[in-house]
Amino acid sequence: MSGDGAGASPAGPAFDALGDPVRRRIMELLGEGERPAGAVAEALGAPTASSGRAGGPISQPAVSQHLKVLREAGLVTVRAEGTRRIYGVDEAGLAAVRAWLERFADAFAGPLDALETELARGKRERRLAERPGRSRSDRRGVA
Repeated sequence: MSGDGAGASPAGPAFDALGDPVRRRIMELLGEGERPAGAVAEALGAPTASSGRAGGPISQPAVSQHLKVLREAGLVTVRAEGTRRIYGVDEAGLAAVRAWLERFADAFAGPLDALETELARGKRERRLAERPGRSRSDRRGVA
């Protein structure tokens, strides 16, 4: 990435922040609902299939640093509740990421539709081939 920001996407900082697997896991946790940093740290200590962590708690300062990066990238909100800070997903930040990704959705639609057609054609041909007493020439042109 260039340091001058020329041609940078508005979602660029968000993608940079999401490049870290711990931060992606934090986003998954916050997607389930708001949490204080301590609850995030506690949840990160438990092994999960998506985190790939073998266990062992992540330190509170490390979680706070990850939350700061996510907040600065516009992906996480923070609000004070007494002496605690409660973190949640910033829907506006996710909307910017979603909008950037949607630019590419049409590029995949055509090839995926073609793949679906080919898969259906292959299933039909296998089904017809399994019917007893039908020769290949009998099956041509049958839908």
